[in-house]
Amino acid sequence: MFILGYILDGLAAILGLALTVLYWLILIRALISWVNPDPNNPIVQFLRRATDPVLEPLRHILAPLTYRIHIDLSFLAAFFIIVFLQRSLVGVLFHLARMLK
Repeated sequence: MFILGYILDGLAAILGLALTVLYWLILIRALISWVNPDPNNPIVQFLRRATDPVLEPLRHILAPLTYRIHIDLSFLAAFFIIVFLQRSLVGVLFHLARMLK
C-alpha cells in the first residue's frame, strides 16, 4: 500500500503545481487586460491559449450577470475555483497519501 501512497503524493504535487501555474497565468492575463495589449503579441496569444479553456465556460455561465454590470467576473470565479481545488482536492490527496505511507 505504501506504493499507492507515493503515487498519490506525486499526483497531488503535480496537480497542485498545475493549479498554481494556472492561477498565475490567469492573474497575469487579468492584469494585462487592463492596459489593452496588442493581440498579435506572442505572450498575449500564449496567455489567451492557456487560459481560454478555463475562462470561456465561466463566461458563458456568468453571461447573464456580466451583461448587466459590464464586468468580466470569469477571472474572479476562476480564482475561487482554483483556490477551492487546491485546498480541498489537493489537500485530500496529500492526506490520503500520508495515510497510505
